[in-house]
This record gives sequence, C-alpha cells and structure tokens, in this order.
Amino acid sequence: MGHEDDSPEGRRAPPDAVTTTVYLGRYTWEHANAIAGDLERAGIVWWYKQPGFFSQIWEFGGVRLFVDRDRLAEARDIADRIAPEGTAGPKRPRDNDPPEPPPPGLRP
Repeated sequence: MGHEDDSPEGRRAPPDAVTTTVYLGRYTWEHANAIAGDLERAGIVWWYKQPGFFSQIWEFGGVRLFVDRDRLAEARDIADRIAPEGTAGPKRPRDNDPPEPPPPGLRP
C-alpha cells in the first residue's frame, strides 16, 4: 500500500548535510550547459536560475549559475575554461587579482 515512512511519493528525504550555494555567474545557454556538465563530472553541487518572462528583458536571457560555496574556486576554474571571456556585467574579482586603480580624478 503506502510507504513505510508515509512520505509523499516523489519527495526525497533531506540530505544529511546542508550545502550553501553562491553565485558563479551569468552565462549563455550554451556556456551554462557546458559548465553544468563539467560541474557534474567534478561532483560539484550546482543549480541555475533562468530569467522569467519579464526579467529576461533586463537580464538579456542569461542563465545564472550557483555552486557549492566550498568548491567555488574549482567551479570558477571550470567556468573560466569554458567561457574565458567571463560573465555578462562586471567581472568578478579573483583572490589573486591586484586591486583596480581608482578612476581618474578620484586619486588621492
């Protein structure tokens, strides 16, 4: 008849550990699919958010990817290999990147 634990069919038990995800970047569908495939092969937890009907107007149709916070550096390496031009919008700072100089006229 029913399941022994009386949980609804199709619903999975919560994982033993909680995974916190962080923003990796916004990519084209092609890049997002390729990155997702490599993230899966590397065993990195990920998810995506596609723009809704109206938000695709200002998000230009990009797919936002989120990855396991503890494996962000590895995920960035994968994304940078597949989409070396980076993401749409401002570039994310890397840990080893030197700070950018202030714009002209704002120097001390």
